[in-house]
Parts: sequence; structure tokens; C-alpha cells
Amino acid sequence: MATFVLIPGAGTDPRVYAATLDELGGRGHDAIAPPLPLGDADAQPSDHAAAVAGATPVRDDLVVVAQSLGAFAGPLVAARVDAALLILLAPMVPAPGETAGEWWENTRHAEAIGDLVARHGPMSRWGEEAMREVFLHDVEPQVAEAAARFTGEPGRGMFTEPWPLPRWPDVPTRVLCPREDRLFPWDFQARVVADRLAVGIDEISGGHLPMLSRPSELARRLTELWSQHKA
Repeated sequence: MATFVLIPGAGTDPRVYAATLDELGGRGHDAIAPPLPLGDADAQPSDHAAAVAGATPVRDDLVVVAQSLGAFAGPLVAARVDAALLILLAPMVPAPGETAGEWWENTRHAEAIGDLVARHGPMSRWGEEAMREVFLHDVEPQVAEAAARFTGEPGRGMFTEPWPLPRWPDVPTRVLCPREDRLFPWDFQARVVADRLAVGIDEISGGHLPMLSRPSELARRLTELWSQHKA
């Protein structure tokens, strides 16, 4: 049995993981998704990490799971709680001293989604149609509608803090990438992860938000990565 600690992406309430928490519990594991300081526009990744670490029990079976922008906080949590395993899910993998605002240009992200930029313009101008196409293309409409209350704009503080660790924490790390992710395409992720972590990437079906589109499969893949780590 493991204890999974789930961190969502940009501006998202951790309650978006509700179905995944249930699925992990049904597989015999403990799982939590601690509250984040989403009401504070100045809160930085280190503030999010402090909130999660403060709500995490002291155990030797902790698996920290950090999705998308949450990957700027996830390694900080893993280092603080002495996690047994860190799983980055559809992540923005940070580099020491890099802000999340700098990450996009540093990784040449706009090149990787050139077709989307050509159709919809830069991400800062994406409207409802683009957001549906990129984030919700494999999410059932009723699920997307129910989850809308958990989504919001990330605060400015999430993009301005230089990532504070001098190097990647000494925590075993796996990177789980959705094969049909339209925001962070597979080849883009493979390149960034290889450059920054010198590891390969593991696969899950679907798009950027597997906690909405396939929570059962997400729980299965997380537990498989944990089992592989223990083997």
C-alpha cells in the first residue's frame, strides 16, 4: 500500500482529483489532495509546496504526484516529506533558477504547438473554443461541466518565483505523459524530460487532464509505477 499525495495544475482546486482519489482507495491505497492557497494571487510554488507538505502525514510510503504547473511545487514537496517516489504527470519540468514564466520560452513550447498557435493565436489570447480543443477534447461534457467550478486562473506568483532547488531532489522520479496531450505533445515532453532529467517518459492514454477523462486508468497507472518502483 502507498499513500498518494496529488497536486493539480495551474489554478486548479485539488478537488478535481475526487474520482482518482476514489479509484486509488478502491485499489487499497491511501490518497489525499491537500488544499492549496489558490485565493492568494501572490502565492508561489514554494507556498503551494508548504501547504501540501504541511498536510501530508509522516509515512515511508509517500508518492507525490504533481500535474502540469504543479510540477514546480511537486519536487519541493517530495524533498520536504522524504517521498519514496515522485511522479510528474503531464508536467512542466522546472530547472534550477527558472521561473514558470520563463519555462515556455526556455523549452521552445510555442514551436511544439505551432499548429494551435496558427489557428488560435498565442496562448494568452486563447478563448473558449481553443480551451475546449486543447484541454477538454477527451473529457465527457457532463464531467467537464461539473469540474468547471474547480478551475481558475493561476495567480501571478506562480510564474515569478525562481525554482529554488540547486538540483533535482534525491527522490526517484517517473514522468507520466498522456499520449494525446495537445498542450504538451509527446515528442516535446520526451525532449524536455530527457534534457532536464535524463530519463524516459511513461505513457497514459488521452489528453492533458486524465483525472477528468480517465480517472480509473490514471489510478491504475500510478499504482503500476509504484509497484515497479518497489520491485
